[in-house]
Amino acid sequence: MRTASLALVALLATISVTTSLKGQRADAPVDPRSMQLLAEGRAQRAAGQLDAATDTVETALTVDPRNRAAFVTLAEIAQQRGLPGKAIRLYREALTLEPDDRSALQGQGEALVAKGALDRARANLARLKTLCKGDCPEATRLAAAITKGPPVTTAQVEAGATGQP
Repeated sequence: MRTASLALVALLATISVTTSLKGQRADAPVDPRSMQLLAEGRAQRAAGQLDAATDTVETALTVDPRNRAAFVTLAEIAQQRGLPGKAIRLYREALTLEPDDRSALQGQGEALVAKGALDRARANLARLKTLCKGDCPEATRLAAAITKGPPVTTAQVEAGATGQP
């Protein structure tokens, strides 16, 4: 009796594991409809239609949540709107799908600089330098952003002008 129940549990575990692995396709290409929507969203962003671009790219992610380029594009739109915190989260999603995405590492590093998290931005720069064997424009741009530092906000400018800390 005891052996039969253990055998049944082992059989069910094996079936559930093989079923879940069979449902996942390794390195399956991104759905072409998602890529088409992403292209439309990028065109809308280039035309300055940020709301429409956001909606279209989010639809691309709904069609295929593995579309890493869509996460990067949404993050770029968030940065363009002055939302570095949202951009950091979106870049993190892209890096979850592909940890070695150089454009996502650069973008996240720039968003971290905008938030004032220079140490974390430097960590992204170090990661980029290990990924790049030669000339790396992403690392160069991130290094320049780190050197420039976070943007000065209005409150900082006013405090500096009045002599208050």
